[in-house]
Amino acid sequence: MARPTATSRALSQNFLADRATARRFARLAVPHGGPVPLLLEVGAGKGALTDVLAPLCRELHAYEIDPRLVPALRGRFSGTPHVRVVGADFLAAHPPRTPFAVAGNVPFSRTAAVVDWCLRAPRLTDATLLTQLEYARKRTGDHGRWTRLTVLTWPRHEWRLLARVDRRSFRPVPRVDAGVVRIERRRVPLLDAAASSRWRHLVDLGFSGVGGSLHASLCRAWPRRRVDAAFRAARLDPGVLVGQVAPERWLRLHEVLAR
Repeated sequence: MARPTATSRALSQNFLADRATARRFARLAVPHGGPVPLLLEVGAGKGALTDVLAPLCRELHAYEIDPRLVPALRGRFSGTPHVRVVGADFLAAHPPRTPFAVAGNVPFSRTAAVVDWCLRAPRLTDATLLTQLEYARKRTGDHGRWTRLTVLTWPRHEWRLLARVDRRSFRPVPRVDAGVVRIERRRVPLLDAAASSRWRHLVDLGFSGVGGSLHASLCRAWPRRRVDAAFRAARLDPGVLVGQVAPERWLRLHEVLAR
């Protein structure tokens, strides 16, 4: 039987071992110093982040899926009454009905599922996640390219890459560096609820690849002269690749095409 301290490849475990990095992450997760009313931690592991996040919260629910780690984690925080160690899969949790934040060192193999959970939670205020660097860069446009998910969710959620973390900060050491990505729910959405279906239609069509370019794809739903006008308003070249269009320019396209 594996020792309680052994890592599991199936769970994609890479524990944060650098104290300075943990403190830096906590400052990024709670930029105003707190206290956060309710924080859910994904993958508490051995408690490296739990330890530095706890002083910044009124209530902290630390989720850990590995049953081998839960007893030690509960023992470590037994004297901290506002920290609740939950021995369960975070993805199976029901989102709280009151405003809450999410933070954690996300298992790289489960990043997409955790992000999807966060985006679907109606009372989420923000999520600060330690992920594979390439994922963080891709989702935040750091390559100068934007993904469909980021553009689609942009009217309600802002995506930012806050920091890079050297892979040697983890044990065992992963093959790649990590990044801190923050997804923040906008207090006032950039589009109202009535425009959400039109926005999805625009983004889905644009990323469909039909016609070979964004301009050609949009011409399948709108007259060419109208698409031309939208591209001029957004200051886009008709030959631009869909991934090179920043979310703000998508909003300008939507503004003109939705008239």
